[in-house]
This record gives sequence, structure tokens and C-alpha cells, in this order.
Amino acid sequence: MNTAAEALLAEAQAVLNGAAPGRLSAEGDLRVGVDLGTAKMVLLVLDEGGRPLAGRLWPSQVVRDGLVVDFIGAVDRLRQMKAEVEAELERALPAAVSGYPPGVPAPERQAIAHVVQSAGMDCLDLIDEPSAANHVLGISDGAIVDVGGGTTGIAIIEGGQVVHSADEATGGTHFNLVIAGALDLTYEQAERLKETPGEQARLLGVVRPVMEKIGTIVNRHLAGWSVGRLHLVGGACAFPGMAEVISEVTGLPASVAPDPQLVTPLGLALGRPLAAGPSLLEAVADWSRS
Repeated sequence: MNTAAEALLAEAQAVLNGAAPGRLSAEGDLRVGVDLGTAKMVLLVLDEGGRPLAGRLWPSQVVRDGLVVDFIGAVDRLRQMKAEVEAELERALPAAVSGYPPGVPAPERQAIAHVVQSAGMDCLDLIDEPSAANHVLGISDGAIVDVGGGTTGIAIIEGGQVVHSADEATGGTHFNLVIAGALDLTYEQAERLKETPGEQARLLGVVRPVMEKIGTIVNRHLAGWSVGRLHLVGGACAFPGMAEVISEVTGLPASVAPDPQLVTPLGLALGRPLAAGPSLLEAVADWSRS
């Protein structure tokens, strides 16, 4: 990953944590990305140069395995996130780009667009999540493995383009389920424990079978393709040990992107400006060198 992308991810995390973006201005064209995840929803706003201005990340259970299962809940939550960011920036957010896991059928993709539209924003585009992730990673050849809350998506990249993609149900929610079962906890208690850094080392043995299953899914979809490295993104990949286990199962080197749960929403926001302008990382690369 190039230094510009690493800087972008760090700034995105900072604004989601409430930090002011410094010298940036909300004047000019804005780029807005909306990621409706299984475990979390993210709304991220970039300035016209592609740098993070504001955003919200909220827990959510309105999507399951890439499918919208609570349309009203999704719209209400996104509308509130939008209102908070608009108040912060003192600007309206009229449009956004959103995404979908690669295995989601066309009618369900349209449901994602309807959520964005019902929350008060035009849906400028729907981008498959691996392609959005590669807007940030900038991989020429290899594979992106996107492990979210409900699904594992795999995309083969050749010449900078996605040439094959697929996904299967298995992700971070399955970590919660095995933790809850092993320790006699509620799902919510398991989620909190999973995200507690001091507990993760002792939980690795509990969640390792899920990681191994993810590695098996990756192997199945890599069959017949020549891939030299795996690039891991998605919130579930933040759990320590994920890259090592996936590498053991697949026999391929694997690395986790910084702030992996933000790669896709950042890529969605970068993927298309609200008005004419550079579409990807050209402007960002300029300021990273300055």
C-alpha cells in the first residue's frame, strides 16, 4: 500500500474518532461513501481533493450476508448519520456512492440504492466492494479478501482490474457466535469481548476454526488463478492472527491493511466525486508528497 493511502486511512479514522480535519475546508465538491455493513454502517465524507472531512461509524444489524433485512431501520440510521454530518459541516449531502458484496444479486443491490435514496441522498453509483477497496489499495496483481461481518469476499486482480470475484457467508458475526457458545455468553457480550484488545490473545484458539474456514473459502475461489499475495480488508481482519492463519491455510503471504474496516468505505467515497474532478488518488498523491 502506498503512503498516500495509509495517510488517508489514518485521517479517516481520526475524523471518525471526532478529530477536526485541520486546514481542510468543506467548500467545493464533496465525495460521500456509504457502506452498509453487517455489523457496522459507515458514512464518510471527503473534500474535493479526496481527504477525509467528517463521518460516522455506527453499530448496525440491518444487513445480513449482504442483504438488507431491516429496510426501515437502515434508512432511519443512515438519515440520522447524514443529519449529524450535515450539521457538523454546515452543508447538505445530496448524493453518495454505496457498494455491495460481489455475490449479491441485482435486486438486492437495488435495495441498497433505495436505502441511500430514502435517507435523502441520490445514489450516484453502486460499486462492488473489492473494486472499491482497490481504489485505496492500488493493487496491480493479487487478490483482495474482504472479511466483513457476514461474508468473505474474494477478488482476483490482474492489471489493476477485478477479473473474478465471489463471496460466501462467513465473517465476524461467526466469531461472535463461536465465542458466545464457548464461553456461555450472549451475542452482544461476545461482540464486546471480541473487540477488547486484552482478551483477543486468549480468544484466538476459539475463533481460529472460523479463520481456517475463511482460508478454505479463499482457497476454493483461488483455484485456477495465479495469485502471489493476499491483501486482507474488512473489520474482521483487525482481529490479531487473521493474516497468519489465512496464510497457513492458503500457503500464500497475506497482509492486513491499516484500519481494515475503513478501506471499503474510503474506496466508495473516492470512487466517484459528487461533481466533475479527479476520481481516485491522483490529488491525494500530490498532497502526500508535499
